[in-house]
Formats: sequence, structure tokens, C-alpha cells
Amino acid sequence: MARGEGAEQYAASLLTVKPINTEIKTVKPKDLRNRLSVWSKLCYAIGGAPYQITGSALGFFLQIYLLDVAQLDPSHASIILFVGRAWDAVTDPTVGFLVSRSRWTSIGRMMPWILLSTPFAVLTYFLIWYVPPFAQGKVVWYLIFYCLFQSMQTCFHVPYSALTMFISSDQKERDSATAYRMMVEVLGTVLGTAIQGQIVGGSSNCPNESTNSSNLTNITPSNVTLDETKQAYMIASGVICIIYVLCAAVLFMGVKERKETRRKKTEPLTFGQGLWLVMSYGPYIKLVIGFLFTSLAFMLLEGNFALFITYALGHRNDYQNILLVIMLSGTLTIPWWQWFLTRFGKKTASYFGISWAIPFMILIVCIKSNLIISYLVSVAAGVSVAAAFLLPWSMLPDVVDDFKVNNPGIHGHEALFYSFYVFFIKFASGVSLGVSTLSLKFAGYVTGGCKQPDSVSLTLKVLVSPVPVVLIFVGLLILRTYPIDEERRQGNRKLLQEMLDSEADSESETSALGSSV
Repeated sequence: MARGEGAEQYAASLLTVKPINTEIKTVKPKDLRNRLSVWSKLCYAIGGAPYQITGSALGFFLQIYLLDVAQLDPSHASIILFVGRAWDAVTDPTVGFLVSRSRWTSIGRMMPWILLSTPFAVLTYFLIWYVPPFAQGKVVWYLIFYCLFQSMQTCFHVPYSALTMFISSDQKERDSATAYRMMVEVLGTVLGTAIQGQIVGGSSNCPNESTNSSNLTNITPSNVTLDETKQAYMIASGVICIIYVLCAAVLFMGVKERKETRRKKTEPLTFGQGLWLVMSYGPYIKLVIGFLFTSLAFMLLEGNFALFITYALGHRNDYQNILLVIMLSGTLTIPWWQWFLTRFGKKTASYFGISWAIPFMILIVCIKSNLIISYLVSVAAGVSVAAAFLLPWSMLPDVVDDFKVNNPGIHGHEALFYSFYVFFIKFASGVSLGVSTLSLKFAGYVTGGCKQPDSVSLTLKVLVSPVPVVLIFVGLLILRTYPIDEERRQGNRKLLQEMLDSEADSESETSALGSSV
């Protein structure tokens, strides 16, 4: 009997070995599934292009389109630009709140937002660049479709940004996909400027002169030329709409959203708790306010530069090429700035990179109009634009890490820091565009005129040089109080790594205890 029982126990022990071995064999393929192919990373990156393409086209050309093509009064154009940007700012945290509470579907949790918003975003974007045949309701037309497009664009971009967490559970793969995304998004800004500028540029028959005289303000384009300009804007918007749809299709076909299989999350923070969380953290406030001033400086430059080149410098037939040179220069220097900030530190890079544009902002308004000098200044300005838009996104993760170190008990807060930063920047950009366009109204801007009064030229010079220079100085002074330097940043990295290691050890001990039980 004892011998039979021993044989049965031995046989049972042999049987228990097989499931263990098969379980070990299945671990490796499961890990390999977390790796992303180059094709998947490219498809994911292409999904970020529509936001940048449409953003650069609207940023550089919407103001001059509303004034000279749609021929709106500057006060009405300022209302459209301000309300549209302010509405865009409000929709970011709202859509983020709704997306975070979305349920999982057969195609994922983020993909339905991206797919459903795409056709409406394309339609509303196209209608922004269409001049309606009636005169009385133009302001309402552009206000409605501009706000609707911003809403649809937010419904696309917020879940797309969150999709990073659902394409792989491997942090290295996520970082690699993000690097692909940044590369494509930078190229998207160039593509948007190139498409809109090259199709629309040169469609006016106004003389390309560098002098300004108030007695020429009544010279306006002919109806034929204005109709051709309207058609050029619609063609450019149509091309961008096609690219938008293709990018969304590539994203859907090439990226598979993966369901999150982690342990239970903590109770999410309410809107009020999240607002208090970010507004009460000192390093974050100093960083945001500092970059708020510097970003406003470059937004003023971006929003008014096309008008400045056209009317203050007189390069009407070349403004689209000058804008393209700025974006190309910024794109090509981003890798250099990435090396610079890793070599000399992020605070040093912010001082040097952002202040680099100041001499050229002063030079462009002090010297007599010269096309070659305008191109040279554009190349130099692009170098600084790259630093101004790269550094905030490079320094925000440092604030989040610093918060984690000082508040280890609070979880799920990362998106709050990013969404509120975007909210503040977008709202401030709406204020800057509205105020700058309204200032043109007070300066006597002639809607659709080939020439503008000297007061308009002076106002444009102020908007692209003295005001941005003052804003940059104020922003850099605030950034001097930003407490996270390279030493503190490296210290936070070590502390976070120790925290992760201790969590991993505790989890392994818990799992070992559970298996032994």
C-alpha cells in the first residue's frame, strides 16, 4: 500500500512539471508581443501629422486670410481668433476628462474618438477656408466652424496623445515611438507651411513694393484676382484635408491599441483637486509662467509675421517662402538643440536658445527693407523658434518627476501637468492674437487694401519686435527662479529609480509569498 501510494505521488509530481515548462515557454512570445515594429512606429508617428499641419497653416495664414480674403473688419477678426483659441483651450481638459472615462471597444478605447472625429474635423477645416456668398453672417460663419474644428481636432489629438500608453507595455518601445512621432510632427509643421504658402502665395496682383504711403490705401485687388485667391485657399485646404484623412487611415490600419492589464488604479482626481494640485506646486508654476511669456512672444511673431512681411517690408510675393525658411531652419536645428541641452543643461539651453532671436528681431525692424537680409534673419529666427517650442516639452517631465519624488503617495497626475500647460498656452495665444488684430483696427487697417497706412506698418513692427523682446526678457527672468537644475534633475532620477526598484522587490516578494501559499 505504501509503495503504491509513493508511486502515485511520484507520478503526480511528474505530471505537475509539464504545466510549469509550458508556462515558461509561453512567456517569451508574450514579451515579444510588446515590441513594436518599425512600421508600427511609423504609422503611429504619421497620426500626429494632421495636428501640426493644420496648426501651422492656421497659425501663419488665418489672420491674413480673414483680413484680406474674407475681408472682415479687424475687430471682427480679433473676436474670431480670440474666441476660437479660448474655446480650444477649454476643450482640452474637457475632452481629456471624457476620454479617461471611455469604455473599451472592439477597436480600443482611443481609436473610436480618432475615427469618429476625423470626418467632422476635415469638413469643418475646409469650411474655415471657404468665403460664404453672404456678407452679413460671415463673422458667425467663421466663428462657428473655427470653434467646431478646434473641438474635433481636440477629439482627435487628445486620445492620440494618450494612445502612447496603449501601443506597448514596454517603456523603451514607447519612448522609441515617441521619438518617431516628434520627427514626423516637426516635418508636419514644415509641410503645412509649404502647402498653404506655395499654393496661396503669389495669387494677388498687388505691386510688390517696399514703400508705404497713406495715399495708396484705396488700391484694392480686382474681383477676378480676389476670386482666384479664394480658390487658391480652398485648394490648399482640400489638399490638407486629404492628407488629414490619409494620416488617420494609416494610424488606424498600422497601430493596434492594446488593452491595459495592470492592477487596479487609485480613484481618479476630480477637476478641482487636479487644478489645486498643479497650481500649488511651485516649480511647475515658475516653469509655466516663464514659458508662457516666451511662448507669447513667438506666437505674436507667428501670428503677425505674414502681415509684417507683406505690408511693413513690402515682400508680398515672397512672404510664403520666408515663412517656409523659418520652419525649415527650425526643423533642421532641433537635433542640434537636443544635443545642446544634454551637453550643457536645459536651463542654459533655454537662456541661450530663446534669447538668440532678440538681436534679429531688432535688426529686422531697424534696417531698410531688403529681401536678402529678410531671408538671413528668417534663418536665424528659425533657430530660436526651434528652441522655444522644444524646451518646454523637454522640461515638463522634469517637473513631473520632481513632483513624484516629493509626493510619492499621489498617483495618476501626470496628464494634469500637460493638459493645464496646454490650456494656459492656448488661452494666452488667443488673447495675444485677439489683441494684436484689434490693434490693427485702431491703427487704421484697410481690409483688402494693397497698401496700408504708415500707422499700420508701425503697429506691425511693434508687434513683431519690441513687444516680443520685452516678453522674452520677462520670461527668462522668471525662468531664473526655476529651481530644478541639472544636479537636482539627476538626483530625482536616482530617487525615482530607487522607488521603482523597491516597488518591484515588494511585488516580487508578494508574488513569491502567494505562490508558496
